[in-house]
Amino acid sequence: MKLNGSQLICESLLLEGVESVFGLPGGAILPLYQTLPEYPDLKHILVRHEQGASHAADGFARVSGKPGVAWATSGPGATNLVTGIATAQMDSVPMVLITGQVPRAAIGSDAFQETDTTGITLPVTKHNYLVMDANEIPQIIKEAFHIASTGRPGPVLIDVPKDVQTEETEFDSATFKEEYQNIKINLPGYKPTLEGNIAQIKRAVKLIEDSEKPIILAGHGIIFSDAYQELKELAEKAQIPVITTLLGISSFPQTHVLSAGWPGMHGMAYSSLAIEQSDLLIALGMRFDDRITGKPSTFARKSKKIHVDIDPSEISKNIKVDVPIVGDVKHVLKELNPLINNKTHSKWLQEIESLKIDHPSLQIRNTEKLLPQYVVKSLDEVTKGDAIIVTGVGQHQMWAAQHYTYTEPKTFVTSGGSGAMGYEVPGAMGAQVARPDKTVWSIAGDGGFQMTMAELATLVENKIPVKFAILNNNFLGMVRQWQEFFFNKDYVATQYSKNPNFVKLAEAFGMLGIKVTEKKQVKPAIQKAMDYDGPALIDFIVEEEENVYPMIPAGQSVENLIEEPKPKKALSS
Repeated sequence: MKLNGSQLICESLLLEGVESVFGLPGGAILPLYQTLPEYPDLKHILVRHEQGASHAADGFARVSGKPGVAWATSGPGATNLVTGIATAQMDSVPMVLITGQVPRAAIGSDAFQETDTTGITLPVTKHNYLVMDANEIPQIIKEAFHIASTGRPGPVLIDVPKDVQTEETEFDSATFKEEYQNIKINLPGYKPTLEGNIAQIKRAVKLIEDSEKPIILAGHGIIFSDAYQELKELAEKAQIPVITTLLGISSFPQTHVLSAGWPGMHGMAYSSLAIEQSDLLIALGMRFDDRITGKPSTFARKSKKIHVDIDPSEISKNIKVDVPIVGDVKHVLKELNPLINNKTHSKWLQEIESLKIDHPSLQIRNTEKLLPQYVVKSLDEVTKGDAIIVTGVGQHQMWAAQHYTYTEPKTFVTSGGSGAMGYEVPGAMGAQVARPDKTVWSIAGDGGFQMTMAELATLVENKIPVKFAILNNNFLGMVRQWQEFFFNKDYVATQYSKNPNFVKLAEAFGMLGIKVTEKKQVKPAIQKAMDYDGPALIDFIVEEEENVYPMIPAGQSVENLIEEPKPKKALSS
């Protein structure tokens, strides 16, 4: 029996180990959808908007470590995926996206729902394909998964014209598995460097041995290269404190004595100050983005710098380094760690402890008001830190990063480089599909939540038990904070005068809804949501004009650090 293009896609996805696909049908991808009943092992999750599909595939990938898969039709279906694709590209997340396209003969004719999908997505994908022959589908899908998941991970898009999906080929279903496994991947020019240069590794070892105030700065690369044990071994062997990037959170246990927080615009003040006082910065799988460096010319001026990254284009792109090592961080650390001698840095560790005392960035002031920080800390206590936390972007994201304790890998999931509001609902859905055995909490802002809240229907329909904690302050909180600090509290277009009743909204979707207005209600509500067998939502009515501290203004240095004002002492009588 011959196979058509749609069958080849499904057969190939199953052989790549794909079990779940997020998508929404339309005319140009309908042949592929009509093939789905033949493949019951390929579970399709019908989203309400294609942006939800791409964010869900992204969340799935971050938690599972395997490429997430999303489908969409041509034209607006494909363009609706783009925000999620750009998010994955910025954060190096492996995804494979399949879009329908108008028939081959109609390409370029401005046919109904035609857009140049490969042209539009070229800047935000690691690679993309336009399939013009059904016989090429197995080769392309195998290449796509290889490209997405090797080297620096990223999204790969495959655009398939409608008539290619129906075109019959010479492949036989009985022998397809063997034929697929025998496909050779030959991609001239694409040869990611895994092993680090040994001479550079030895130079790095010498710098580490000579250092008195070293810092490890661990990024997202630690998570995707599965280098947790290697990172821990280096830190413990040489007694080096570990600071993570925002996306590196959960790459090193925050309960570990060598954990020193995360730095940058809203990171712990002591983390940023420790970087400035270090004499050696060991950057592992991170890209020195502007939210960490601030003004590049003033960043970590006292330190020599080692940079390990699988992407050579990132080396010395933003910050000039002394020892560049191109390679997979897990492979590099496996070579480097045996060359490191046991060492202590007692004086340096004591200095960092003093910085923590002098700059207590995580203290929550004592008040009867319902503070968003208190909600996150209570969530940490009730869950005992044993949950996957997914956030959108804004103040709630920073509080979730600051006040929840992350001890296990892949438990903090958020949109970093792209900063995509709306990630919190579908991203949590993807995370829960990837780990049905774990409790997934989405800590959401009331603004971002409303961008993709239609996916609540998807959660209920598919019995995906995500729990939502909405930190509801009736503002686009982070934008409002900037308006307070830099625009004299001129709150233009940031206040929501009429948010929906989120509890009634949850109930309308068939979820448990709870409203919390007082501190004493917080922990019981969290426990009730956790005990509920299904998706649940808690609407926390928090202080409207609460700010995230500390803060280093954009483009400035740690010298411009803004810390939370200390409460004024009462006047004596």
